[in-house]
Amino acid sequence: MSTPVVSTTRTVTGKCDELALRHNALTHPYTLAPNPLLERQAARESNARSYPRRIPLALKRAHGIYVEDVEGRIFIDCLAGAGTLALGHNHPVVIEAIQQVMKDGLPLHTLDLTTPIKDRFIQDLFDILPVDFARDAKVQFCGPTGSDAVEAALKLVKTATGSGTILAFHGAYHGMTQGALQLMGSLGPKKPLNSIQHGVQFLPYPYDYRCPFGLGGEAGVRAGLHYIDTVLNDPECGVPRAAGMIFEAIQGEGGVIPAPDAWIRGIRELTAKADVPLIVDEVQSGFCRTGKMFAFEHAGVTPDVVTLSKAIGGSLPLSVVVYRGELDQWAPGAHAGTFRGNQMAMAAGSATIRFLRAERLHEHARQVGERLASGLRQLQSYFPQIGDVRGRGLMIGVEIVDPEGGRRDNASRPPPTTPALARAIQNECLRRGLIIELGGRHGSVIRFLPPLVITERQIDHVLEIFTISLQTATKFSCVENFIYEEMGVRE
Repeated sequence: MSTPVVSTTRTVTGKCDELALRHNALTHPYTLAPNPLLERQAARESNARSYPRRIPLALKRAHGIYVEDVEGRIFIDCLAGAGTLALGHNHPVVIEAIQQVMKDGLPLHTLDLTTPIKDRFIQDLFDILPVDFARDAKVQFCGPTGSDAVEAALKLVKTATGSGTILAFHGAYHGMTQGALQLMGSLGPKKPLNSIQHGVQFLPYPYDYRCPFGLGGEAGVRAGLHYIDTVLNDPECGVPRAAGMIFEAIQGEGGVIPAPDAWIRGIRELTAKADVPLIVDEVQSGFCRTGKMFAFEHAGVTPDVVTLSKAIGGSLPLSVVVYRGELDQWAPGAHAGTFRGNQMAMAAGSATIRFLRAERLHEHARQVGERLASGLRQLQSYFPQIGDVRGRGLMIGVEIVDPEGGRRDNASRPPPTTPALARAIQNECLRRGLIIELGGRHGSVIRFLPPLVITERQIDHVLEIFTISLQTATKFSCVENFIYEEMGVRE
């Protein structure tokens, strides 16, 4: 279905067009050498800094899907603030909303006092929630990050149920604060912290390519639901009654793994019968990214609690938790925080929500996402190092594997991951002006999270860069067949 999105991306006037032309005209690949800003950053910032280690850039300007570094090099941004920049960098409707707040002399900081901006933002938010959910919903403003929203959700359900046990999933990522970190499937970040597993029980997530039951497909879904049913209802399973179950409809940091709709419907039915609140983390997948306003809507279910952040603030820090009214049992002041009243973020968030709806960007994300996924799957037939292509809308992952390793280890299982090759592909993409991120098991999944305003032509350019980068990193020699025959790209 065609949408007017292509024309709306051009409202970034000459700035975005100029960057696009310069990106196309520059000689590739770039030489990524240290510069004084990066050197000072490495000297002064903590050892915990992460993105500059993989994406060593110092940025000075950005418009639409493009960013420019201090050395004048142009990059297509398919990371987009880890999904924060739904409308791309410096979209006119966002800039206008922020400027209007400043022009009108409105308060920038209000704790949790109400304002006309906040009231409008809440209305815009409730307008995009499923009708049956919005009818009785409550919202709590949590602070700047998605981790804050997750912390609030945990406190909410524990207060409402009187239980201290949370059910989470293998491969999950819900943030890096202490409470959210307990829910993470990966042990690496938790290893230095003692006793961080307390009160969390982990369940198998339906990772179809590497099914934890060795089944995959419908059989894997049935096995997973049977296991969860046992945990929820068997008094001899060793798991106390849960305060809540938290999951991602698409695991993002965990490797862009979409849960099957049937599985989501199944856990909704099981948790409802067991009277266990179901929390869905939409921090990264929400706001049209997957082809629906929220990823859980693909399954046609209604959760009890939804955590939201990233795109909700229109590129500025903001997070909320929305939940069924009957869970609203915490006392006044039970969850507080200084930076819950970011007025510019609420204004930018309202502008973003209204633009998403007016331009039907969920349809556009689905359309161009299918184009990107289709191109990547065609690549898979040329590159055996691509083990799996998966995702929804503009949230897509490519799992990089060692095709020979599967033959050596066990031909019936998927080949082992190759994080070193994934890093090499990421680096080759960066040298050719494309920013992508890694995630998943051992960092072997290449993740695409471009702004939702990306056009089909820009998608084709991304595919071309990615193809050449794959060729270089894998030293594969037949790439021209894909570029010229499959994609139909001819200069």
